[in-house]
Amino acid sequence: MIFSQYYLDCLSQASYLIADETTGQAVVVDPRRDVDEYLADATARGLTVVGVINTHFHADFLAGHLELASRTGAWIGYGRRAETEYPIRPLADGERISLGDVVLQIMETPGHTPESISIVVYEHATDEAPYGVLTGDALFIGDVGRPDLLASAGVTAEDLGAMLYDSVHRKLMALPDEVRVFPAHGAGSACGKNLSTEKQSTIGTQRLTNYACQPMDQEAFVRIVTAGQPAAPAYFGHDAALNRQDHPLLDRSNADRPLCPEGFKEVRTEGAVVLDTRSPQEFGAGHIRGAINVPIDGRFAEQAGTVLTPDSTIAIIAPQDREDEVITRLARIGFDRIAGYLRSPGSALPALADEVTPASRLTADQLRTALAGEQPPTVLDVRSCGEREAGFIEGSLHITLADLPRRLSEIPTDRPLVVHCASGHRSSIAASLLRHHGHTDTSDLLGGYNAWHTLTHPDRG
Repeated sequence: MIFSQYYLDCLSQASYLIADETTGQAVVVDPRRDVDEYLADATARGLTVVGVINTHFHADFLAGHLELASRTGAWIGYGRRAETEYPIRPLADGERISLGDVVLQIMETPGHTPESISIVVYEHATDEAPYGVLTGDALFIGDVGRPDLLASAGVTAEDLGAMLYDSVHRKLMALPDEVRVFPAHGAGSACGKNLSTEKQSTIGTQRLTNYACQPMDQEAFVRIVTAGQPAAPAYFGHDAALNRQDHPLLDRSNADRPLCPEGFKEVRTEGAVVLDTRSPQEFGAGHIRGAINVPIDGRFAEQAGTVLTPDSTIAIIAPQDREDEVITRLARIGFDRIAGYLRSPGSALPALADEVTPASRLTADQLRTALAGEQPPTVLDVRSCGEREAGFIEGSLHITLADLPRRLSEIPTDRPLVVHCASGHRSSIAASLLRHHGHTDTSDLLGGYNAWHTLTHPDRG
């Protein structure tokens, strides 16, 4: 058996290739949209991709099932409850898919979504115990999939939570302890609240250490797994819908368009949003007025999908020679409307000097002085709820970064605004978004709450 895991740190997303070495038949599970790596590996190993399975309709990325099917002729499989605009192979509970001696058995595990499935992998058809189980977003390492993402679609968290309880406690926990667990996401994903950095585990380990797998009744389970979930990025609903639709295949031909300064001005005039993916330090030193800063070194796609809208036409400023990476990562969440990128930003920005402005950034000491003045600024904390519980600046307003685009109307306009996160990454994103929407007197806090805490509690470090 060939079993390969592909992990994207920026989306905390895992996909898998499983194949029978004798027959050369392979299935790819939960593929990302840029599929070249799977196909290159298949070619190098003499494999034929015969099937593509999505464990559910993903919300955090646009899956690559259509791209793989187009390039290989593979069938596309979903749980039997899935309804799509494109032809699929409905997969029933207990169905066995033979790749040769290697067998995949479908297990319906609804709860994160109604159509969710897990895939039980047998290295040999006659094995009593499975090699492993691909759990999608039903069971994570240290957590389970959140059941609240479909509330806007009329499916309650309580209904899905009841399904998830059955899937986890009566189905997945019924597997032998030695069965390996391979989830679709890891730490950092907004699809859960307590995901581990580990890429695999076992059923036995999860039975002992996962809070949601401990003995409890259904009511307690639903209560504990729905509590404290982070706000979902705004693009989740868009991607979940796109994954059901017969959408256009990934096409990079229009996106890879270098723009000179005059061309950049032109696309801006036509309504393109400037996405500046340089570091907060470079952005702060000088950026196009109204640009939104989402640094590429971080959870770029998720954060870009939080502060941009899917219908935005985007003009990119990237660190030198990293524009291809920016375009690929935007494509992974279905943001394909790229007007082009500013060629050689180091030399191009001076040519746009009349449109370049620095960003206001305050030190913790400057903020303390401002707060003691006659017209203290509004302080906006964009950290998570858990971070704020550990400490906050007295009198500050709290709106998480994921919630900010939906709550812009709540931001006071009668005084200056200072935004902070933990260290300064998310606050640069938030401050740039606020300036973009007209809050011109906005600064972000250098070093974030960490710097503030060090200043105000020197004895604690």
